[in-house]
Amino acid sequence: MTIWVHGDYSEESLALLRAATGGHRVIFAEKASSVLIAGKPDPSLAEADIAFGQPDPESCLASRRLKWVALSSAGYTRYDTERFREAFKARGSILTNSSTAHADPCAHHVLAMMLAFSRQLLPSYRTQLSDRSWPYNERRDASSVLTGQTVVLFGFGAIGRRLAHLLTPFEMQVIALRRKVYSEPGVRIVPEEDLTRVLPLADHVVNLLPENEETRNYVNRRRLGCMKPGARFYNVGRGTTVDQPALIEALELGRLAAAYLDVTDPEPLPPDHPLWSTKHCFITPHTAGGRKAQDLHIMKDFLKNLAAFEAGTALQDRIV
Repeated sequence: MTIWVHGDYSEESLALLRAATGGHRVIFAEKASSVLIAGKPDPSLAEADIAFGQPDPESCLASRRLKWVALSSAGYTRYDTERFREAFKARGSILTNSSTAHADPCAHHVLAMMLAFSRQLLPSYRTQLSDRSWPYNERRDASSVLTGQTVVLFGFGAIGRRLAHLLTPFEMQVIALRRKVYSEPGVRIVPEEDLTRVLPLADHVVNLLPENEETRNYVNRRRLGCMKPGARFYNVGRGTTVDQPALIEALELGRLAAAYLDVTDPEPLPPDHPLWSTKHCFITPHTAGGRKAQDLHIMKDFLKNLAAFEAGTALQDRIV
């Protein structure tokens, strides 16, 4: 088979690729870039049976030879269209992403912010940087524990499953919104029509939704209004899935206790954007999925899937 590779990978990752694909022909995109940035149309893609990276969606549709597109990112917005899905289904082609490679860091990131909010770490750090006072009673009274609290997850893929697993020792009730409702140990899966009934129960609401026509501004004024006073909101999905003016309003009026955003619309977030100065809003620059040796983890997951593809067994992180 011919494997087309797009991305600026580390030498260690490329050595691993070469060692695992000795029986195949490996070709590289003409213009390498970040594993997260869309690739440009590349004539060599027409030679490929497998595309790994961020291939141009139109070129993928045009190539009748292409059997599997393995995305190097967890996000797949460019490919999440009815036209793309139906075309791949009709010809039996496969689309996967790299959610598993990003699941652990994203889940750790959310858990870190849950603990930081509950234990009042952020206000204490702000005090250290400002007047260095000693608000002993105030901080102790405002502190809480995660034990027994309720978290609602918007989406339940690889990241949601990993986060639910990490929350197990805290004995939290985990409720997850998912299009396909099925039994999941330790997690209550609910359909969309039940969302407004479970949101008032949530101490923490975590948005993991991808960007598509159905999810844009999904977290809107009505759904924010269903959350109980004092709830905390976390977004590690996509910035476009949140009505940001409505979120700002909920925070400024004190309906939500806090929000943590790793993703925003736009990105990078301009320095004068109101989110930066919104009360109790905390922002990181789309780093939740990152970690040291990120490329190596992405490559290992691709090669694990490649072995499954060669064996004709199920691939992880399959979208189509």
